[in-house]
Amino acid sequence: MAQLTFADELREQRWDDHRYYHQSRVNQSLHLFSACCFLATYALMFVNPIVAALLGWVIAMWSRQIGHFWFEPKGYDAVNQTTFEHKEAIKVGYNLQRKVALFLVWSAIPVVLWLSPRFGWREPFADRAPYLHQLGVAWLVLAGVGLLARTLWLIVRRSPQTGLVWFTKILTDPFNDVRTYYRAPYYLFIKGEKLDPMLHAGSRGGQLHER
Repeated sequence: MAQLTFADELREQRWDDHRYYHQSRVNQSLHLFSACCFLATYALMFVNPIVAALLGWVIAMWSRQIGHFWFEPKGYDAVNQTTFEHKEAIKVGYNLQRKVALFLVWSAIPVVLWLSPRFGWREPFADRAPYLHQLGVAWLVLAGVGLLARTLWLIVRRSPQTGLVWFTKILTDPFNDVRTYYRAPYYLFIKGEKLDPMLHAGSRGGQLHER
């Protein structure tokens, strides 16, 4: 089989992510909201990176993941003719298990930071502002480490192109989500459609891409 170009593999990763993990109209709508928040986060990075980190993690990231954990179907996927367990096993990026580990680290950071003066790790915070500043820095570092760690893992275990494609996909997901899911609230609230019928999935084939 011919090697996919960078652009082709980017389209494939986006397509697989959409058809496997974004069938719920609620999830799609939450991704639209999250994408808008992430775009605001990107803009804030040039003005106030700390506030950007707080907005990105607390609002954008949580609204993005709620749909995956609570609204996305977890049973047999009739559209793609595969099990949820198999989709999790071939997930290129962060599957639900990896996301749980990431969010456990994320939730532990503010607790450790708040308790650190009691153990002599740093001076006590004078007020809330320095604490939030340090928290934003820590979460910004976590975001960078999480992104780079998975990218490097894919480069080593899959291929350099796959890792760089995934890195590009993650950074451009907010733009792609707005383009892909801007009509999701209409289908959800006006038409009452809970699941995307994915009629377009059949025309593009239901074979799994084990990449």
